[in-house]
Amino acid sequence: MRRFDLVTMKLFVSIADEGRLTAAAEREHLALAAVSKRVRDLESLVGTTLLYRRSRGVELTPAGHAFLHHARRILENIERLQAELSEYGEGIKGHVRIHSNTSAIIAFLPQDLSAFSRRYPEVKIDLQERVSAEVIAAVRDGLTDIGIFAGHVAAPELQVMPYRSDRLVLMTPRDHPLAARETLDFQEATAYDFIGLQQDTSLQSLLHEQASRGGRSLRMRIQVRSFDAICRMIHHGMGVGVLPQRTIYRDLRDLELCSIPLADPWARRELVIGMRRYDTLPVIARHLVDHLVGEEA
Repeated sequence: MRRFDLVTMKLFVSIADEGRLTAAAEREHLALAAVSKRVRDLESLVGTTLLYRRSRGVELTPAGHAFLHHARRILENIERLQAELSEYGEGIKGHVRIHSNTSAIIAFLPQDLSAFSRRYPEVKIDLQERVSAEVIAAVRDGLTDIGIFAGHVAAPELQVMPYRSDRLVLMTPRDHPLAARETLDFQEATAYDFIGLQQDTSLQSLLHEQASRGGRSLRMRIQVRSFDAICRMIHHGMGVGVLPQRTIYRDLRDLELCSIPLADPWARRELVIGMRRYDTLPVIARHLVDHLVGEEA
């Protein structure tokens, strides 16, 4: 068993992924003849056939599936070993990629990432703003280490941890008929013109879905690019809008606006942290996840 090598293991994983020796050879930058020889040598070493050769490619035998399972785990352990060894040196260094929706970037990440950077000053953080569906796709496709998105958006392929929660509120001008209310049901607001976001965000989808469930449709009068622009449009009497309470800037409090909490159960919105698998993240990315999960709202 000591004769197994990591190059062959990685090659076998590529063969299983691609289903063809030629495609695996291209992926691993090896000659096809070298790939075929490595497979023959591997089968000779383990004493059994690992691949069925078909006219259109290859398929794994039962023994091949067992070998693939352990090869993946061994390669993941090697990656974690390399990541953990990188901690030993002149402080912890690294690069963490985050994709996040707007709500988290405005309401929570500035203070959370600032505290993390003070603790790990040599770690570079690459933060990109995306809508929740794009965040989930980026994590799934390996374009980012972790993602932060709305908890009501399905992400079945990801491991998810709770991050923060916030309440949705209806923003109105101060002289609006609903402005004096302490709370209200969302359906009451659908009688008025709405200001919303141009992007196909999870918040917009949620509002349209809830209006539809009540037999209503949102009267979208204006669509803009930011929460800030929504508030300014409302200030000038162009309509009403729904925002996460924690995203309302303090400097916008000088505008003539009223904030009314929505009484609907779904208006308590959760934000989550998603990743492909926590235990395969680089060590510094795991530190960041631990930090974000551990910070108090």
